[in-house]
Amino acid sequence: MSYVCEICGKKTVYGISQMHRRGVAGKRWRKRAQETKRLFKPNLQKATVAVGNEMVSMRICAKCLKRTKMVGTQS
Repeated sequence: MSYVCEICGKKTVYGISQMHRRGVAGKRWRKRAQETKRLFKPNLQKATVAVGNEMVSMRICAKCLKRTKMVGTQS
């Protein structure tokens, strides 16, 4: 099972982690940390959502979970 939201399709994306962005007291670091690749994963939750007339268990992101709770289809 892939790490993807079943409603909006949000998935894992690659990015770059950066440390020591500003430096000490606004000045630059002499030896800055290297930029390394990292993964940004969506905040997936298991939830039971009403689809049509039946309740379905899905893995959805926290943003979609919040949206479904506001609409009132969450149990």
